[in-house]
Amino acid sequence: MLKTPDTSKIAARFPQLKDKRWVASLALIGVLIAGLGWYFVGGNGDDAASYRTQAVIKGDLEKTVTALAQVRPKTWVDIGTQVSGQLRKVTVEIGDTVQQGQLLAEIDPTVYQTRVLADRAKIENLKAQLEQARAQLGLDQAREERARSLYSTNATSKDAFELATANLKINQAKISAFKAQIKEMEATLAGDEANLNYTKIFAPLAGTIVNQIAFEGQTLNANQTAPIIVRIADLDTMTVWAQVAEADIPRIAAGMQVYFTTLGMPDKRYVATVRQVYPTPETVNDVILYNVLIDVPNKDRELMTNMTAQVFFVLGSVKDALLVPVAALRPSQREKGGFTVRVLENGSVKVKRVTVGLQDRNLAEIKNGLTAGELVVVGQVARNQEQKQKGFSFQKFGK
Repeated sequence: MLKTPDTSKIAARFPQLKDKRWVASLALIGVLIAGLGWYFVGGNGDDAASYRTQAVIKGDLEKTVTALAQVRPKTWVDIGTQVSGQLRKVTVEIGDTVQQGQLLAEIDPTVYQTRVLADRAKIENLKAQLEQARAQLGLDQAREERARSLYSTNATSKDAFELATANLKINQAKISAFKAQIKEMEATLAGDEANLNYTKIFAPLAGTIVNQIAFEGQTLNANQTAPIIVRIADLDTMTVWAQVAEADIPRIAAGMQVYFTTLGMPDKRYVATVRQVYPTPETVNDVILYNVLIDVPNKDRELMTNMTAQVFFVLGSVKDALLVPVAALRPSQREKGGFTVRVLENGSVKVKRVTVGLQDRNLAEIKNGLTAGELVVVGQVARNQEQKQKGFSFQKFGK
């Protein structure tokens, strides 16, 4: 340790320093030199260290992957019209609950009713002509048989026989043509009747009207694209569409347990399982994201369409386990994949081998090697280094 200089000896050697002011100045300089020596070399000459520790605790640990998501109905359908015309009536409103087969809307049926009536009239006309041809066929058959009999006995000419035979075949062909025309008109009638039925629009499934696009009096053109009138959704079961980053998607699989919270109800946790992982990604701001679908019951209708959710995919969890900070773990030099921790006992540090289980970013499960309450070292700071970091100000002594 540095000592303060003996000012009496200095004064004896240098008589000119007998002035008390010179002696006081030398004493002050000596104190400063001693203080600087103690500061930089150390109060006791060693490199003592102070440790930062944390106690081993018992608790629950969960390792998760998080993702943002959007809530949507699992089943929904846009109800449109297959025929063009004026929307005469809409029988439902947004928020109404409908049953399968319930009437939703009507298109003006006038044009389609006239087509059906015209088709039926044409069919009746063709059937009448068919009956006439059948009656003529009977007469032609009798004439052909008589001509054949007379021609066999040379009682009539060959021309008369051939004419009777030709008339019979012509009438048979007319009957076949009338039958074909009747079938054609019946097909046309079936199509027009279908279009007439399409003027009444029924619910294909039970659900809730969540949107209305077309309104009464609006003219709809179904020749280009099918116009949408309303949207029906089954709100009893919702699907959470989570977008998972490509770095995390290999750890996500169907059947995995998840839980999520919504922006409006952050304190309520919904628990479910993964239904499906879509193999085709989406690119959002140059980030590759995969859609993961999660179904959840919604009988109380708390979840609504397009709600924002934060999803937690549970990769593993433990209950009532010994936990230490990850910063306390050190790779073992003897055992590959093993870990050691430093434990502070009675002022000294001891190294212990531990078996590590589940880990997240902050905590690690200790299966054996430690007990609850032990103090593990998570870091240390050299005291001399702390002192040097504080700096030394000569200005303080100059004031």
